[in-house]
Amino acid sequence: MKMFVIADNSDTLTGMRLAGVEGTEVHTGSELREALAEAVADPENGVILLTEKFGREFPEIVNEAKLSRKLPLILEIPDRHGTGRKPDFITSYVNEAIGLKL
Repeated sequence: MKMFVIADNSDTLTGMRLAGVEGTEVHTGSELREALAEAVADPENGVILLTEKFGREFPEIVNEAKLSRKLPLILEIPDRHGTGRKPDFITSYVNEAIGLKL
């Protein structure tokens, strides 16, 4: 089982390649849809990493890919510009999930 990254910039892709993770760089919704289809079709890919920018710009494509299958696991990662999430997003997520304030 291996990881595959779909990045929106060459810096993220280069960094992941240095860590031994292969991937591709895409910029449009149609390119993202095609890259996701190819990555999901490869049975060796157990985890697909997407930069967070795709989740913000193309949420319908990302959500469709995440919800339509159990494997591979599709995760959004920050890119070179950092994360777009608020600092306490994990606490907020847990609060929403269990209904208790931590």
